[in-house]
Amino acid sequence: MENLIALLVAAPLLGAAALLCGGRRLDRVGHWIGTALAAASFVLGLVLFGAMLGYDVEARTMRQHLYTWVPVEGFQGDIAFQLDQLSMTFVLLITGVGTLIHLYSVGYMEHDERRRRFFGYLNLFLAAMLLLVVADNYLLLYFGWEGVGLASYLLIGFWQHKPSAATAAKKAFIVNRVGDIGLSIAIMLMFTTFGTFAFGPVLGATGDATEGKMTAIGLMLLLAACGKSAQVPLQSWLGDAMEGPTPVSALIHAATMVTAGVYLITRSGAIFNAAPDAQTAVVVVGAVTLLFGAIVGCAKDDIKKALAGSTMSQIGYMILAAGLGPIGYAFAIMHLVTHGFFKAGLFLGAGSVMHGMNDEVDMRKYGGLRKYMPVTFVTFGLGYLAIIGFPGLSGFFSKDKIIEAAFASGGTQGWILGTVTLLGAGITAYYMTRVMILTFFGEKRWQPAPDPDKAASVEPGIEVTPGAMPHPHESPKSMTIPMIVLAFGSVFAGGFFSIGDRFVNWLEPVTQFEHPHPPISVPVITGMTVVVLLAGVAIAYLQYGRGPVPVVAPRGSLLTRAARRDLLQDDFNHVVLVRGGEHLTRSLVYVDHTLVDGVVNGTAASVGGLSGRLRKLQNGYARSYAVSMFGGTAILIAATLLMRAV
Repeated sequence: MENLIALLVAAPLLGAAALLCGGRRLDRVGHWIGTALAAASFVLGLVLFGAMLGYDVEARTMRQHLYTWVPVEGFQGDIAFQLDQLSMTFVLLITGVGTLIHLYSVGYMEHDERRRRFFGYLNLFLAAMLLLVVADNYLLLYFGWEGVGLASYLLIGFWQHKPSAATAAKKAFIVNRVGDIGLSIAIMLMFTTFGTFAFGPVLGATGDATEGKMTAIGLMLLLAACGKSAQVPLQSWLGDAMEGPTPVSALIHAATMVTAGVYLITRSGAIFNAAPDAQTAVVVVGAVTLLFGAIVGCAKDDIKKALAGSTMSQIGYMILAAGLGPIGYAFAIMHLVTHGFFKAGLFLGAGSVMHGMNDEVDMRKYGGLRKYMPVTFVTFGLGYLAIIGFPGLSGFFSKDKIIEAAFASGGTQGWILGTVTLLGAGITAYYMTRVMILTFFGEKRWQPAPDPDKAASVEPGIEVTPGAMPHPHESPKSMTIPMIVLAFGSVFAGGFFSIGDRFVNWLEPVTQFEHPHPPISVPVITGMTVVVLLAGVAIAYLQYGRGPVPVVAPRGSLLTRAARRDLLQDDFNHVVLVRGGEHLTRSLVYVDHTLVDGVVNGTAASVGGLSGRLRKLQNGYARSYAVSMFGGTAILIAATLLMRAV
């Protein structure tokens, strides 16, 4: 079975190559080729999963070595794969949810002239993410890491004729390059410390290195995770990434890109366990981002950007849990998987709403859609209940475990983190209830369709007649079936994982799981969480559910206005980085012109002036040379006589 691991990556990679290089002859069937190869990778993952279950718990790691990539004395990079409980979890999530998103895209992108290329990019995204999670060394992981960045750039900017999409793609690419520098430095430090990149030797020898070296590696890995998983301070790209087609948003937020950072930290758990300061930094980043994303999500009227803020916040929960060490690693991954179901369902539901509303994204121009889109309403509603942690649904089982682990982290830190996670749960309930009410309840607030040439938000392929009123309708089965499947996961996955601690026991050989022991009883924490959840729902209902909703958002408080601008993150980046970079550049130019050029030009002028004066001694007159010789001779004779006299 080990020899089949490479095929997990090869199937979607073959699809990408065929669809991107096959030309227009594949236009009619390209979308089915891409979907079939994604499904083939999922089926292969199930086969390997079944084989893995047949092994003893401690012997479930499968390895496949293809060839030596970089054979240099003292430096060896292998194309080799490792499939254990952690990577298998990601394989099934990536290929399962990815296949459903491919199927959804068949209907969503039906009228797009470049649909074949879109599916080629989707296949490339899956292949890169799969390579990232099955690599058995950090160097090969880095190759997949960069592939994910490339694929996200291509998909976010897929409609590059829209300036906003082209700008968003460049922004995501550049911000992620900052994080990628951290991963490259971490890999270099690993090689200089351990002499290898392979997971086994590196993670097994962390006790032999100094804490300072482990802290440096851990912080660089955290920087990389911040870039890919959109965590503070590298979170600014995620909201703009909504410029890509909606299936791209679902894939990025649920199964691929933003989950990579959580995987990296969890896979590198031994490094963070040996570096308490780096582990604390992970917790702080997760806690700050958790609240940051939730606050941003409260103020967005664009349905996709509200969900993007939600993703930022939920990934913050996962990063926080991963920073708690053995008591949190398994819960971080458990929430990542359940989040993959309900967040993919929410994004696909948002795409279904947009599909029936002339691609309108402003929730203030929705209202009452539950009557016209019943399947979308039910599936989206189940995803909503799951993400807010409604008792019995997936988010309740996974998010509550993170809250318990936060309280169990000990001392003052435990109470602070527990309070932060509870507050985040309440805010989540508020902004997601707001999304539900604005979209599916109340009176219809539909507006005439905008002119496609003037409306930057209109997605190609959706026919829009300027001035025509939307006619909301249910989406085709190719879109609703994936939404229904994801809704089942949103409802049942968390409970299934929790029976007998099934999920944490599955990951225990990799995460070395330890049961958390919070200072207050688990039922009390659960009760507190439910109360906070209901408070968030009630506040949102009182604000949006009892009266008419204005189509144009009111000016709002200072915090609301700041949240609409993503808490001024772009303004901060512009002032500090862009303007700061401009001033730094001007300063360097001034130094170059005045100091460097001054020294160079001054030296040249001095040599030129001296040479000009010396040149006057070479005038070409023989009498001048004779006088000079006579004078020199006289000086030498006089000096000789003087020395003898002394």
